[in-house]
Amino acid sequence: MKKSMKPEDLSCPLPITNLDTIQLSHGSGGRMMNELISKLFVWAFDNPALRRQDDQAVIDIGGQKLSFTTDSFVVDPIFFPGGDIGELAVNGTVNDICMNGATPLHLSAGMIVEEGFLLKELETIVLSMKKAAEAAGVTIVTGDTKVVNKGKGDKIFINTAGIGLIEHDFDISSGNLRAGDIIILSGTIADHGIAVMSKREGLSFETPIESDTVALNPLVAQIIEAGGANVHAMRDPTRGGLAATLNEFATASGVGIRIREDKIPVNPAVTGACEILGLDPLYVANEGKLVAVVAKDKAETVLEAMKSHPLGKDATVIGEVISDQAGTVSMMTRIGGWRIVDMPVGEQLPRIC
Repeated sequence: MKKSMKPEDLSCPLPITNLDTIQLSHGSGGRMMNELISKLFVWAFDNPALRRQDDQAVIDIGGQKLSFTTDSFVVDPIFFPGGDIGELAVNGTVNDICMNGATPLHLSAGMIVEEGFLLKELETIVLSMKKAAEAAGVTIVTGDTKVVNKGKGDKIFINTAGIGLIEHDFDISSGNLRAGDIIILSGTIADHGIAVMSKREGLSFETPIESDTVALNPLVAQIIEAGGANVHAMRDPTRGGLAATLNEFATASGVGIRIREDKIPVNPAVTGACEILGLDPLYVANEGKLVAVVAKDKAETVLEAMKSHPLGKDATVIGEVISDQAGTVSMMTRIGGWRIVDMPVGEQLPRIC
């Protein structure tokens, strides 16, 4: 009888990513982007705040801790089912600010607009940003506008930065996972990436698929209130999807992570679209979900708090942190076997945020 395999028996060869030019994959949220950040940007700008490689930096100004982040949005198409580039820019920045438990306060907005872009579409995007900022409870307080020659851009790119106030003493970071921690996912995955993909490629499905873009700060506040110092890490799994986020957690903390495929919620329409397109939902971007890693004895309390909020009504436990297999994410499949969930390497869905 053939001996059954355990996660520790599995391994995958690493692809060669030494290239002389920038590729789309360098912006995908996967292995190549992580290598670019670690080997170039962190190396060049090295400092304690940057070294943590979270989606936001924690800075101290006069004894007050602030959460500071920046992001750029180049999504194609700029209007997609469930949202547009403006709403996405606000929500994405707010979510990065608050994943360490901060309260988002203010944003900047830099517009890079191509000559010939319709003023009516720009107005629509700006009003969408206004509405999203009001919903998230933040103000857009400064910005910049640049216009590039026709053919030298692609309609509109938006750069944002944001700050938030940290009013607690908890250290919430991707490097803080501990063996025994429980991993909680706030809801279904891959909605945003598939919504953008379907619009870009002119695909239609029997059940409409819409982006999940939303500001998560109200849900984060509820998580912090319920879990306090027992909340060890949080992140919204955008580029690279859930797989990239879990791999970043495992690597930063020097731990292993085990998840269960049957516990990961995916909308049936998204599952069907991924099967048709040959995509794995684990690697598809999200813009309105978060992963929380919580100490075991507080996990049920945090889970119930999340489920009581509309943004976390589908929250579920998907796995746990283990002491061995450092830097590895493994998943028990629906048929009962184990497989490695590696960091994404190539570019599945270009320009989804």
